[in-house]
Amino acid sequence: MEKNNVWSSYNSEQLAELERINALYKSCLDKGKTERECVKTAARMAEEKGYQNIRGLIENQTPVKTGDKVYAVCMDKSIVLFQIGARPLEEGMNILGAHIDSPRIDVKQNPLYESDEFAYLDTHYYGGIKKYQWVALPLAIHGVVAKTDGEVVTVCIGEKDDDPVFAVTDLLIHLASKQMEKKANEVIEGEKLDLLIGSRPLDKLEGVDKEEKEAVKQNVLRLLKEYYSIGEEDFVSAEIEIVPAGRARDCGLDRSMVMGYGQDDRVCAFTSLFAVLDTEPVERTACCILVDKEEIGSVGATGMHSRFFENTVAELMNLMGEYSELKVRRALQYSKMLSSDVSAAYDPMFAEVFEKRSSAFFSKGLVFNKFTGSRGKSGSNDANAEYLADIRRAMDQDKVAYQFAELGKVDIGGGGTIAYIMANYGMEVIDSGVAVLCMHAPWEITSKADVYEAYKGYKAFIKNM
Repeated sequence: MEKNNVWSSYNSEQLAELERINALYKSCLDKGKTERECVKTAARMAEEKGYQNIRGLIENQTPVKTGDKVYAVCMDKSIVLFQIGARPLEEGMNILGAHIDSPRIDVKQNPLYESDEFAYLDTHYYGGIKKYQWVALPLAIHGVVAKTDGEVVTVCIGEKDDDPVFAVTDLLIHLASKQMEKKANEVIEGEKLDLLIGSRPLDKLEGVDKEEKEAVKQNVLRLLKEYYSIGEEDFVSAEIEIVPAGRARDCGLDRSMVMGYGQDDRVCAFTSLFAVLDTEPVERTACCILVDKEEIGSVGATGMHSRFFENTVAELMNLMGEYSELKVRRALQYSKMLSSDVSAAYDPMFAEVFEKRSSAFFSKGLVFNKFTGSRGKSGSNDANAEYLADIRRAMDQDKVAYQFAELGKVDIGGGGTIAYIMANYGMEVIDSGVAVLCMHAPWEITSKADVYEAYKGYKAFIKNM
């Protein structure tokens, strides 16, 4: 079924709104290159819109009522927001859910070492990446270091114009004949993704003999002590992530696209957040949940498999004077959800892996995936036909551009989201999101029109379902 390119349908007011949403989106991408940074950004924006932290409400036993706005944070790496509707919570919520973790390189717990007068950080990559894409490009260090005295030090190096950047080195083409014969997944091995961070030894003015071993490492430790008051032992209790350095930018001579790091899945996370924050009073409670760890199976206390969301709903119902185990179960079961995650955009350069009739295309609107999984729908949530009809009705009511797609050819494609986890509660769930080029690469590309339609579509879902 042919869908039109939506750019030609916009009037001047809509184009202005499109650019406003995308400017805000790019700003959030720049501020949120890690899960912690995303949660901090989301919490700040929520508080500016009148949301209150549930922790304070619980401590003070403050009642929650219709119209109130509440958020909760889990370990600074997941966040959930609620706008309380007029109808009882046990009748269910309209939920937007997305993940805020992205493929990257993580720093190990005993990382700092020197080899032949180069200082490195030992690393372990996170999520599905093509390792060869991460060499010979400017990289930044983001994260936190928790010290035994209780202080938590925030680290961000490589994003300001006058900051140094870092790199994973590659072999020069003149010596790479053997390397070029390897398969793509072997060209760069995981153990060779170590980050180059220094080459200058601590000099004699610092009281160190020029011949002393590991003088380059000692100079790095001196700088860490000087700027961040952290020592080598503090790496043990640190969460440090290596990400591409630089801002999200307009892409194309026509400025029709956004190129930036982490758009899987922050393009859905931030548009979901914008939609909830901009929503007027609702009948059914509106909810936005942004979670961690999707790229490695949604595991752990901050992933969707945890009880964080369920526990928060229970706390919320208790503050509303409506708590019972049965009512919590009903609230979850009767909810409707968009599992907001990206889809693979059709790429003419790699047309052989796509089935064109079932592909997601740039600038044709919000993408719905009835099912994901891989090869025989393994591991997927398969949405009900009746729910799809309700979704279509909600989108059509607000004139949202949308399309339906699968992720690649049947025997080639596949992917997972958090949809099947939430479906375990018995709620209606479908995957929806933005089409992305170069998914899981250090720099990904989206259409500004699709970012705008996603924002519109998520608002329509909250209002019309």
